[in-house]
Amino acid sequence: MAIAPKNKLSSARQNKRRSNVWKLKAPALSRCSNCGEYKAPHRICDNCGYYNGRSVIAKEA
Repeated sequence: MAIAPKNKLSSARQNKRRSNVWKLKAPALSRCSNCGEYKAPHRICDNCGYYNGRSVIAKEA
């Protein structure tokens, strides 16, 4: 059984509670061990084609 609130919640207080949902997080980035370019973790480097210290995709320099 749901209990109704005793007092009205002001719109400012209600909006403060809801505001946390819309915060954006910065993407996680790590440096490539081969070229030093920023890349997404656990992904092949777009710049040089290396992953985990070995060449996965042959890229032109």
